[in-house]
Amino acid sequence: MVLAAASFLPFGGASAQTVDSAQRIATAASQFLAGLDDAQRKRATIAFDSNNRFDWHYIPRSRQGLALSEMKPAQRQTAQALFASVLNDRGLQAIENVRILEGVLREQQGSFRDPDRYYVSIFGTPGRFPWGWRLEGHHLSLNVALPTAGHITATPFFIGSNPATVREGPHRGLRPLGAAEDLARQLMNALTGEQRRTAIIAERSFGEIVASPGRERDLGQPTGLALSAMDGTARNLVEALIDRFVGTLAPDLATAQKQRVIEQELGRFRFAWAGPLTPGQAHYFRVHGPVTLIEHDNTQNNANHIHSVWRDLAADFGNDVLADHYRRERHR
Repeated sequence: MVLAAASFLPFGGASAQTVDSAQRIATAASQFLAGLDDAQRKRATIAFDSNNRFDWHYIPRSRQGLALSEMKPAQRQTAQALFASVLNDRGLQAIENVRILEGVLREQQGSFRDPDRYYVSIFGTPGRFPWGWRLEGHHLSLNVALPTAGHITATPFFIGSNPATVREGPHRGLRPLGAAEDLARQLMNALTGEQRRTAIIAERSFGEIVASPGRERDLGQPTGLALSAMDGTARNLVEALIDRFVGTLAPDLATAQKQRVIEQELGRFRFAWAGPLTPGQAHYFRVHGPVTLIEHDNTQNNANHIHSVWRDLAADFGNDVLADHYRRERHR
């Protein structure tokens, strides 16, 4: 099995490897800030306890932070190094694909769409816990938090794809999130008829991810088909779906996050589908464990516009570790 066969770091404590990870990320963030002028640095830096840190979204809108369009080439290189401190090559390509598609939309819709209107925000002081950073713009929100030594989170992590499949122009055939849909369809085909009926929770897609900003409680308890009811082939496909997001992180961070998944007991996870199974029709699916959630909705623009998200419903923004830290501080 993809996840169960891997070697994992202990998630709960600070190992030498997680400390090294935190140092790598802090160094990259510090170098990014050092390359900015005073005005840029002021725009890029936000207090860690600001409510803005939780004000994430994936729609086109005004944002705090420093846009890629405001950076000189050398500054963009240090920003890229910051992204690479958390993401592997697949993750870096995923965020680049979002920007490529924004360029496709620009050709179709005009300058309202801008591949450089993606903002970097540094929350707090790199290396001084708690701190973190965010990369965000249309169809992209990556929220990194380092609440205490040895704890690093990268959720919410939202990626969208409009179009889901590029049908003309130099990027024709590009399907940035197509692999996840293909895996989900393989999974549905691998199920028995009875299992498939359990997995389908609605005849129509929902038209949007459920756990969009501020709607986490709308999810309720996990529904659909439990992994404990699946055979090895089906379980492996669910694990591969989880890896489409977790596997975008740098290897050391991915290892810790995979352990986070394992600790929830994979058998307790459920897979759910909404909508018809016919390719090209609006559909939705999710993998939902005790705290881990991955959602994928392809409904808009005649089922050619995907919203997908990875969330940790307990640890988003480092909230679980911060809550424990603040409780200990109050009782000192």
